[in-house]
Amino acid sequence: MPRYSDLTDRWAVDAALAEFDRLGRDAFLHQHGFGRARDYMLVTETGRYDSKAIFGAAIGYQHCTPLGAAEFSGGRAGAAGRLAELAYTMMGTNLSAAAGS
Repeated sequence: MPRYSDLTDRWAVDAALAEFDRLGRDAFLHQHGFGRARDYMLVTETGRYDSKAIFGAAIGYQHCTPLGAAEFSGGRAGAAGRLAELAYTMMGTNLSAAAGS
């Protein structure tokens, strides 16, 4: 199981966001093997992004091996929480409009 702290580079997250924008939501999710987010979205001034899929792709950008959906949790104690720690704005049923430190 990966450590969520393995994602340390905001560039990797930004690269995943740019890929999402370039491909579109459905193509990005399909390419990376994720479904639509159920609880947590990463929110920027340009849109809303499925946080677990962004995290999995960002790990790939940073460490050359993306993570699949079954390899980690997307919840507050997982991907969504780590993205908030990296100062991305997250919205969800359990983590409303909060930016990380």
